[in-house]
Amino acid sequence: MSVVGIIAEFNPFHSGHEFLLNQARLIAKSDPIIVLMSGNYVQRGEMAILNKWDRAQAALRSGADLVFEMPLSVAAQPADLFSRGGLEMLAGLGATDLVFGTEDGTLNFTALAERIAKIPKQDLRFHDYTQTYATQYNQVLAQEVGREVNLPNEILGVAYAVANLNLPHPLNLHAVQRIGADHRAAVARLHAVASATSLRNLLLQSGEPDWDQLKNWLPKGEIAALQKQKILPSWNLLFPFLKYRLESSSVDQLRQIYQMSEGLEYKFKAEIHTAKTFTQFLQHVKSKRYTYSRLRRLSLYTLLDIKQAEMQTAQTEKSALLLGFSERGRNYLKLMRQDWEVPVISKVDHRNSKEGSLSLQVRADRLVEQAIGKDQNFGRRPIEVE
Repeated sequence: MSVVGIIAEFNPFHSGHEFLLNQARLIAKSDPIIVLMSGNYVQRGEMAILNKWDRAQAALRSGADLVFEMPLSVAAQPADLFSRGGLEMLAGLGATDLVFGTEDGTLNFTALAERIAKIPKQDLRFHDYTQTYATQYNQVLAQEVGREVNLPNEILGVAYAVANLNLPHPLNLHAVQRIGADHRAAVARLHAVASATSLRNLLLQSGEPDWDQLKNWLPKGEIAALQKQKILPSWNLLFPFLKYRLESSSVDQLRQIYQMSEGLEYKFKAEIHTAKTFTQFLQHVKSKRYTYSRLRRLSLYTLLDIKQAEMQTAQTEKSALLLGFSERGRNYLKLMRQDWEVPVISKVDHRNSKEGSLSLQVRADRLVEQAIGKDQNFGRRPIEVE
């Protein structure tokens, strides 16, 4: 049996994701497709625009057989940790293959990863504080392997391939050429597929979103879920809470936050008081050393008050929350559940919600529940589709 895995955010789920699932089905044939999906917080350090249950349902409607929530301790991380954690979990759930989208479907990611693995480790230890880690890493790749990797999905693809080499039983990698608009492009009607970034921008623009325009790229079910949710979370909504957290915390308290290092606690305290918006705050904190994604993630850790020790525990004690399944997925659950290396949770209760990665997820989801007025864990059962 081949079990095809997909690591995704689906933020929001759109026609490009439908295409990726269709390509996965060509590989899986009658075997199951597992989606490991970020929950209510995503890799760039933001709250997902639509809650995890509605996004999981969209994936199931489009061909996924099992959708598991990727723990916050994996989902809100830089590309290398995001990829390593995701690959380890998929392998632990029995996946044999990984399907992922990329800007260049012809690139041999495994071969590139093997060349990267031969680079001496001392060459990957960067201490140039005038450039970001990502910039320095890309410079080394260009010099050592003769190719720059600077597009978002290519970066993730390389990270997947590098992480895959370190698995006891590496997965078969299948890169799928992305179709439609570049992630940085504004939405235009000439694109059959718009990027998730441009769609979020449309959804979060001032005033009522243009639902008729969005129907060109979003499935009907996703449109209905977005309209029903009413509140679409963004940093504009969360910024006052971050401001309160920073204003009311001491420097010593901030120093305990996960990834708060190199004196950033002083910089955060110094800039938050005069910042009027989250964008302005990031611009004031930004330096050549840090990317905006890094600063957004650190802002998220601060907002959620995630300490170093808590994150480390969540990373070593990972579990997969089952969000939904198809009939094929149910059969795979019955067949394989006892053999999985990753604990699978189908119902959150007062006991398991205090343990490992799920404890952090449940706590962080309290903020989502306050924002959108919809329970995210207790009392929820996996979604079943035909």
